[in-house]
Amino acid sequence: MKRKLISGGSPFEDIVGFSRAVRVGSYISVGGTAPMDADGNTVGKGDISIQTKQCIETIKTALEKAGSGLHDVIRTRMLLTNIEDWKAAADVRASYFKTIKPVDTIMQVSRFINPDWLIEIEVDAVVSDS
Repeated sequence: MKRKLISGGSPFEDIVGFSRAVRVGSYISVGGTAPMDADGNTVGKGDISIQTKQCIETIKTALEKAGSGLHDVIRTRMLLTNIEDWKAAADVRASYFKTIKPVDTIMQVSRFINPDWLIEIEVDAVVSDS
C-alpha cells in the first residue's frame, strides 16, 4: 500500500523526524497535536478550551490534506497536563465529535516539550468507502 506523509508545518517535524499525519490505504494516524499556530507559536496560553480547539483545527486540516475529515475519526486521545481540565477539553471535543462519537481516551501526562502546552491530541481515522 502507498504511504502518504502529511506535514503540518511544525518546526519539530524536521527536528524529531515525524509527520503530522500518515495515511496508508484507508487508515490515517495523526500524531500528538499541540496547540500551535502555523508559525509554531503556542495558542491560548493558560486556556485549555482555546488550546483544545487549536489542536482539533490542526487535526482537521491534516485529515483534509490526507483526503479525509473529522467524520472519519474512529479514536481520539487527549493528553492533559492537568486532569482537572478534562471537562473543559471534553466540551470542546464534543462540539466537533458529538454526532461522530469516536472512542476516546483522556489521560494526564507530566508535561510536554513546551511547558505552555496544556494538551496534545491524537486521532486515528479510517476513510469510509462511501
